[in-house]
Amino acid sequence: MKRKSFFQILAGLAIFPSVALSRVVNTLKINKGFMVPSGADRNKKPINLFEGDTFYTKVSAKDTDGSLYIYESTRVKKGGPALHYHYDQDETWYVLEGAFLIKVGEEIYNAKVGDTVFGPRGVPHAFAKLGEGNGKLLMTFQPAGKMEEFFINVSEGKMKGLSLQQQDEFRKNHGFVVVGPAIDYQKKP
Repeated sequence: MKRKSFFQILAGLAIFPSVALSRVVNTLKINKGFMVPSGADRNKKPINLFEGDTFYTKVSAKDTDGSLYIYESTRVKKGGPALHYHYDQDETWYVLEGAFLIKVGEEIYNAKVGDTVFGPRGVPHAFAKLGEGNGKLLMTFQPAGKMEEFFINVSEGKMKGLSLQQQDEFRKNHGFVVVGPAIDYQKKP
């Protein structure tokens, strides 16, 4: 056997374990579809936050190896989160019920049922539920980042008792930072 051929065969054999391992890893991921019924949570444990708001996971970060997180947000109170941005995630809002003001950059959108708003990563954004009754949004983060983990941690009380500086650090550890106040939902856009 020629020396060159011998080394080519040896190199091929060295690659074989990593190819085989990648096939095993791919078989561990979900390779079939699934359905999450209306009003249900993928993990059978809705996330309860912010005095009556409930998040129903539809597609978990675990389902997509971190590439996507989708949840339905049922909002009871008027208002919403402070102005913030995500380092690495794009965010979308699809209005299922009610009306919302959604600010992305300098634009403010008056979104109603059926409307979709896109917020690119790195651009400050906030939203606020308007009016009485429930509001519902179908929200996505792409990639998922640590947002699902953040919501679970908050629902478990892990931000309670933290100083403002500690809260900021907690948010940064989950991939986002607050840069301003919440939208004044009582003011007309």
